[in-house]
Amino acid sequence: MRVSLWAAAGVLVVAAVTRISGAGATHGLTPQAPCLLSQTGLFVPGTTTVDPHNRAYSPQYPLWTDGALKARWIRLPQGATIDARDDDQWSFPVGTKFWKEFSFAGRRVETRFLWRAQADTWVFASYVWNDEQTDAALAPIEGVRQAADIGDGKRHSIPSIEDCHSCHESGNVLGFNALQLSTDRDPLAPHAETLAPDMVTVKTLVDEQRLQPAKADLVTRPPRIDATSPVARAALGYLATNCGICHHNGAPIDTRLRLRAAKGQSTGDLLALLRTAPTSWEIPTVESGATRFITPRHPELSSLVTRMKSRRPSTQMPPLGTVTVDQDALALIKEWITEVPE
Repeated sequence: MRVSLWAAAGVLVVAAVTRISGAGATHGLTPQAPCLLSQTGLFVPGTTTVDPHNRAYSPQYPLWTDGALKARWIRLPQGATIDARDDDQWSFPVGTKFWKEFSFAGRRVETRFLWRAQADTWVFASYVWNDEQTDAALAPIEGVRQAADIGDGKRHSIPSIEDCHSCHESGNVLGFNALQLSTDRDPLAPHAETLAPDMVTVKTLVDEQRLQPAKADLVTRPPRIDATSPVARAALGYLATNCGICHHNGAPIDTRLRLRAAKGQSTGDLLALLRTAPTSWEIPTVESGATRFITPRHPELSSLVTRMKSRRPSTQMPPLGTVTVDQDALALIKEWITEVPE
């Protein structure tokens, strides 16, 4: 089945793989994602060896995707710099490319590609690996449902382009910012990955003069979440990554979970909001109007825990990208809520 699926994906050259913003987006031809992953510049030509110009990195708070093993790379144009004025969301130069590879049970299943092809154009694409593990073909615009077995009767699906836009609105790059690349790594971060010596960090970018402004303070005072305990630090870091994509200041769903930790701001206001703000979704066993995101000392009365445990489409959180519950993170969040003072 996968061979025919891969062949079909190779035939379906997707035209709508770009997100256009700005008035000048229609001038000239819209850049398109190549038909094959090997044509994106990830590999040394004729091999599946990653081109050394593409630099590996590992965010300290990885996004959970049903236990997938991930590998990530960035390629910056020669001599170009990142606009680092906003520590939470950097702006990348035209020509920047990102790749993220997903593997299950030792096999590569998909690789996602994000490319700033023009000032007002980001190209999004997902690629489906073939059975021989020699290349990956461009997935159709609607994605590929149940593309790979991940155990326990569950299957991993490759996202649609619309799903990509929902998380990467206007070129929002996830997992590559001051906090995620900090050298002050959180030892309790769920699913933390080993930081290899050749991986990019904020120190790497500062030393190589890749940030503008230079941001030397990111090296002398590496970003970290300002929290009351190690458990709180890890819990808030997990929420910032796995929930803050949608729940942040100014977003349609706003609980301000995109922490401004890189600026050294306290998380006290966030905690107060989570404890007091009513939720539109209510726990069935809780009195109407009394459900809160977190109920101090009581994980079982916290909507955050209830929705993390759910994998029903109408109630689960996050709503996309997972079909299994993140048990390690759930245990961490429960421990954190238990220690939150009333």
